[in-house]
Amino acid sequence: MSALRARLTVILLAVSLLFTGQALTAPQRAAAADPGYLMVHFTGEGATNQQMYLSHSTDGVHWNDLNGGGMVLRSTVGTKGVRDPALVRSPDGSKYWIIATDLCIACGQTWPGSINNGSRNLVVWESTDLVTWSEPWLLNVAGAIPDGRNAWAPEAIWNPETNDYVLYWATNVPFNGATKHRIFYARTSDFRTITTPQIYIDRPGSQEIIDTQIIEVPPGVGNYRYVRASGDGQITLEGSNSILGTWTNLGDLSGIGLTGSQVEGPMWMKFNGTNKWGLYLDQYATNRGYMPVTTTDPSDPAAYQKLASTSYNMGGTKKRHGWILNLTAAEESRVLAGWPNTPAQRLQSFNFQDRYVRHTNFDVRIDPNVSPVDDSQFRLRTGLVGTGTVSFESVNMPGYFLRHSNYDFQLVHNDGSSRFAADATFRKVDGLADATWSSFQSYNFPDRYIRHYAYQLRLDPITTATARGDATFRVTN
Repeated sequence: MSALRARLTVILLAVSLLFTGQALTAPQRAAAADPGYLMVHFTGEGATNQQMYLSHSTDGVHWNDLNGGGMVLRSTVGTKGVRDPALVRSPDGSKYWIIATDLCIACGQTWPGSINNGSRNLVVWESTDLVTWSEPWLLNVAGAIPDGRNAWAPEAIWNPETNDYVLYWATNVPFNGATKHRIFYARTSDFRTITTPQIYIDRPGSQEIIDTQIIEVPPGVGNYRYVRASGDGQITLEGSNSILGTWTNLGDLSGIGLTGSQVEGPMWMKFNGTNKWGLYLDQYATNRGYMPVTTTDPSDPAAYQKLASTSYNMGGTKKRHGWILNLTAAEESRVLAGWPNTPAQRLQSFNFQDRYVRHTNFDVRIDPNVSPVDDSQFRLRTGLVGTGTVSFESVNMPGYFLRHSNYDFQLVHNDGSSRFAADATFRKVDGLADATWSSFQSYNFPDRYIRHYAYQLRLDPITTATARGDATFRVTN
């Protein structure tokens, strides 16, 4: 019996270790799941929709709008509108750039005007974390092209052969007897200066080409290192083993019923953990935004398949011509924390209840009948210095926060500094005039509170009943 007990003990111990091992490794496998995808895009026409928006997906086909579906960046330069963004990550992951078309249709520009005398600039933002972005700058890419009339749909890809980026875009230009859009390219290392632009893609005769995007393909898939998809009357596929080398025409997507008269804005992505790719196409002809097609070989037109409309979901906003980035776990964590779906809210004055905190020309005051109402809407973010505090980010000027300087308030772009974070952070406390309302205590001057004085917002110590009323607000939708 003693030997039998010993054998049973060994068996039970082995079984126990087996189940214990499974219990320990299962969460690790789940935690090690691939992170998701980030899409930057615009949503349509008009001054609000032609700005930068972000969406996130865990599987590459079901998308959720970030930032409550609101814009995440607004152009304050050039035409003050942006379309067709590309999101570029540096090879070492230390920097990111968004480059976009400087174009605002139906908010000061028309299609004929933008085609024949549009902006020659691109709009560029830079970031080190995908959350805090620089103020935008203009990069003149078409000014050096003789009679170049615009600059549209920029893209960029790192070129290991030259150790810099190939930046490429469409410009309408008369050349060899045809005035049409051609793809030009230049090299850059910082998206601030470029080499002399050269023609990159020029289709025969009068055929234009505006949208093109390149993806790098791993060894063992197809016969080419790079594949590009272009909108040129069809969705044309081409392959090459060098970004600036010779490209071979591989065919188009007409075999699955898609032509350039139906879709544009090709946008590549690779599904994590598998040799499968998605090519998103903008259904501009029917005004429906993006749809995906999938393939196991980007270089083979016969390998592409349409997805059933029930197998993908583009989220609450329309997705127009953009870019998809495969996120690392660290990037995904920052993005989801940095762009939560925080609601847009207003601050109503306690003692002038027809007035709300608003910005106007970057000054901050309380006014009645605010128009546009977006000027009085803010997202109460987790404080820039940490939890337990709040910061007020403008809804229609994302990246700009209420900040005090010399005890006066302005709407200021977040420069990422610790001084800015402290000046733009407050503790929400019970209202000084009514505990059912709220007051906001300065983080770095805790003896002072946000209050209005002569309708202007200030940061003051509060010592009188009048001041307590001035420093009390209702957070409301």
